[in-house]
Amino acid sequence: MKRKKLKPAALLFDLIIYGGLLFLFVVTLYPMWFVLIASFSSVSDVALSGGLLLWPKEFVTGAYRLVFANVLLTNGFKNSILLLIMSLPMNIVLTLLCGYFMASTNMVWKKPIILMIMFTMFFNGGMVPNYINIKDLGLINSLWSLVLPGALSVYNAIICKTAIEGIPTSLPESAFIDGANDFQIIWKILVPLLKPTLAVLLLYYGVGLWNSWFYASIYIRDAELLPIQNVLQNILQASSQMADSLATGDEHDSYAEAVKYAAIVISTGPIMCIYPFLQKYFAKGAMIGAVKG
Repeated sequence: MKRKKLKPAALLFDLIIYGGLLFLFVVTLYPMWFVLIASFSSVSDVALSGGLLLWPKEFVTGAYRLVFANVLLTNGFKNSILLLIMSLPMNIVLTLLCGYFMASTNMVWKKPIILMIMFTMFFNGGMVPNYINIKDLGLINSLWSLVLPGALSVYNAIICKTAIEGIPTSLPESAFIDGANDFQIIWKILVPLLKPTLAVLLLYYGVGLWNSWFYASIYIRDAELLPIQNVLQNILQASSQMADSLATGDEHDSYAEAVKYAAIVISTGPIMCIYPFLQKYFAKGAMIGAVKG
């Protein structure tokens, strides 16, 4: 079978499209590549590069050694992981239960309750009432102050609701006839069918928790309890002071700037490593939760 030749205009159009996509790919990827390479370079190499650094002239790992030797950074990393362990199971369970309630057709007072749930998407008490509430609950300077206020996202619950509505109603109805209760239906029927959607929701919650820094800066007073993003923020705001505390003499001159880049790589690396394993569920789960079919 002969391949159909493209017309010059169509070929030119394809070249422009692919060239534009390649340009966007390079522009998007290069800042991440620069940060990675700069973290393995000395400050002199970074300064002389003029912002264009494709490969380290002298491959050094001293910045990472200094970063991992810093107590605040290692504690921040541990706190962020602990925050994920504490939050994600609660997030998924509450989101699934809320989505199941909103998708059900035989719940008492369903419409008024849904209206109250939706109300929280657009209106809240504000920063000061939230702080007073957290303080009165005794959660100041505790990781629970970062877990409980964001335990449920109404937006994610709506995604879960739409995904549940896409499941044939005959499945839960048949289970009810056979004597199953709501929790058995959720665990044995809905969870296996909603794996792509739940994987996407895990990604949403996980990335949000990992990148969150604002509420920790308000509620957490002890530096040893700060998540990694808050520690990273302190490094970026006062990199020279942090570098002075990490290294002295020649070591400071070689790694002062690289420490900042190494901290960025360490803080963003876990999410970038996890995402490829969830990416296959991302498009499917997002479409299932966005369009009722």
